[in-house]
Amino acid sequence: MKIVTAAEMRDIDRATSERFGVPSLVLMENAGTAVADFVLSEYAGARSVGVVCGKGNNGGDGFVAARKLLEAGREVRLLLLCDPGDLRGDADAMFRELPLKPVLARSSDDFRSPIALAVFDADVLLDAVLGTGFRPPVTGLYAEVIQHFSQVRAPIVAVDIPSGLDADAMDGAPTGPAVPACATVTFTAPRPAHVFSPVIRGPVVVAPIGSPEQAIQSSLNLELITPRDIAEMVAPRPRDSHKGMYGHVLVIGGSLGKAGAAGMAGMAALRTGAGLATVATAQSVLPTVAGFAPELMTEPLPETEAGTISLRAREYGRLDGIIQGKTVLAIGPGISRQTETSELVRVLVKSSQLPMVLDADGLNAFEGRAQELTGRPLVITPHPGEMSRLAQLSTKQVQENRLQVARDFATRHGITTVLKGNRTLVAQADGKVWVNPTGNPGMASGGMGDILTGIVAGLLAQTTHSITAVIAGVYLHGLAGDAACEQTGEQSLIATDLLAALPEAFRRVRAEAEKPTVRFAA
Repeated sequence: MKIVTAAEMRDIDRATSERFGVPSLVLMENAGTAVADFVLSEYAGARSVGVVCGKGNNGGDGFVAARKLLEAGREVRLLLLCDPGDLRGDADAMFRELPLKPVLARSSDDFRSPIALAVFDADVLLDAVLGTGFRPPVTGLYAEVIQHFSQVRAPIVAVDIPSGLDADAMDGAPTGPAVPACATVTFTAPRPAHVFSPVIRGPVVVAPIGSPEQAIQSSLNLELITPRDIAEMVAPRPRDSHKGMYGHVLVIGGSLGKAGAAGMAGMAALRTGAGLATVATAQSVLPTVAGFAPELMTEPLPETEAGTISLRAREYGRLDGIIQGKTVLAIGPGISRQTETSELVRVLVKSSQLPMVLDADGLNAFEGRAQELTGRPLVITPHPGEMSRLAQLSTKQVQENRLQVARDFATRHGITTVLKGNRTLVAQADGKVWVNPTGNPGMASGGMGDILTGIVAGLLAQTTHSITAVIAGVYLHGLAGDAACEQTGEQSLIATDLLAALPEAFRRVRAEAEKPTVRFAA
């Protein structure tokens, strides 16, 4: 799903009406209806709703929502922050259809009156003050109203965007007051703030209101991963399926003290649907890996004195023979930074033409040598520290410029770059970046990256559409974390919980892929 700027959203609405014949009043009617439907669904027990409207089209959406909620039997009080004569266009038309008399607040004195403040004494509040066309800072009456929202206890649903926020802001705090909304219902496509702003909380719902796909254009080259984008990866299998149809993943990793990483990656590949998974690891730790799960196949490799995989693994074609017949390589989980082992990683990346996922110490083998990755059939999955070593930047620089760092590295080296973290980014070699909305703070725990490596490798083994496999892997990884977190809580969540939660993640994607609305957690 394209992420668009506020200006592009205005162009989309205009094109929808002028080129595709959908009247702007219909768009507003559909938008307000979507807001009302969300309130009725999420707050079914709420009997009273307070609606606070500005004089622009955001207020017009609020007028429609108020009318729909009245028709559904809710008690609705509406506060209008202007004289009705100041309303224009579609907002004025929708105001005239209101079957209730609004409370008017033309000034701060009006707003401070008991009758105006009583609008906030409701079970649910709608913020329809300012939309995504607003540019901060907010001042005067609107600033006072927005400040008052923070003093109420009722849940607040923002119409389009919490009032006071800059829709185009990629990060950072607002420059002035902003409504502390519990949920946001926006329309057609998300704006950057919906995805990146730390101020937006709760669910964000993107509702279709009538704009065709041809009208939705964006210059950002930025996409939000949604269930619809990855539906093909979770589709039902044909009845005559056999394991040979779904690929064979080879995980090369593990070392003394880090055998579990390779085992988790292998099991994640299987749990994601790969037909077969083999873990090739240092011979002394092979029993640990083999004991991880009976479904895993294993291959012992010569090791160094430190218990890591030795460069001798390539002697006499031993490792080449193991690689033969495999579909995807996953290199790095638990492999260590031992000098000889790092050299083996570089040799494998240079010599193999198989699709490959490179993670953890497999990435650290290329510190200061990122040019050796250029042009390989690679997916890399660095966390910010690993990205800093590859890009020769500080971790702070990476975190302050995540989007640009990921995009620059992917385009410079021609490899798919998955920069992990809050809102994991998948940057393609052509510059397009996908933003992942799934995952939670409980996933800040050892082994989560190994699970991701296995998931991505397992999906790559099953398709020729590599970018779809990668974005699906990232989305499912976070969604499995979300499903597991519902059972364990954030503090108790561990990596292997995701293995058990992956079936639920697949089920949720299948269920959501057919829905017209897109919903994600802020």
